Amino acid sequence: MAHVMQAVLEVSAPEGFDLWPVAEADASGFLALGGRLSPAEVGTAVRALADCNRPDGEDDDRPPRDAAGAFLRGLLSSDGVFAAGGLRVVDPGTGVAFAPGCCDGLEDWRDWYRLVDGDGTLGFGHAPVSPAAERHGGTLRLTVDAERDDSPVIELPARELRGMLAGVERDLTAFLDLAAAWAAARVPGHDRALVAALARALDVPPPAGTT
Repeated sequence: MAHVMQAVLEVSAPEGFDLWPVAEADASGFLALGGRLSPAEVGTAVRALADCNRPDGEDDDRPPRDAAGAFLRGLLSSDGVFAAGGLRVVDPGTGVAFAPGCCDGLEDWRDWYRLVDGDGTLGFGHAPVSPAAERHGGTLRLTVDAERDDSPVIELPARELRGMLAGVERDLTAFLDLAAAWAAARVPGHDRALVAALARALDVPPPAGTT
């Protein structure tokens, strides 16, 4: 069976959040983005991204009637959007999952293309888990935790990587299309700015007609 690569966001349990419907987080702590998410799952992704980009220590002076705008403010105004997460690879044969580490960001997912055309190493966070991807010739080696000698490892033909990354881009584009419709319904007045911010966070072009 083919290895599965997904773009994932780090999400948490939405306790006390009532600006829009959100879904429960699963045990992995990640939400895979794509074109088949429910409206509540899209809301979960938007909540997670907005939470990642809320300015620390900034008092909220927006009137209560624009609570959603106040919550989204950091995401909408930031040029350097941070999207906690990254790319997850699962080996269906062994069940081993290579997941983003601490401080990894989905906005940098295109860094994986450095391994398409030549040897090299990419790191995806630090302790308590330090995932790393290495290419040596025709083999791509994904180490779940490079700090452990006994870490689980996924190995796959490097020639598969380009197609896997193309699939990631299709999934992100499909998610952004969903998010554009979601934003128009849930946060009218902020929808165009939100879609532009999400496009920056996911490093994909915004849907036609939203700019």
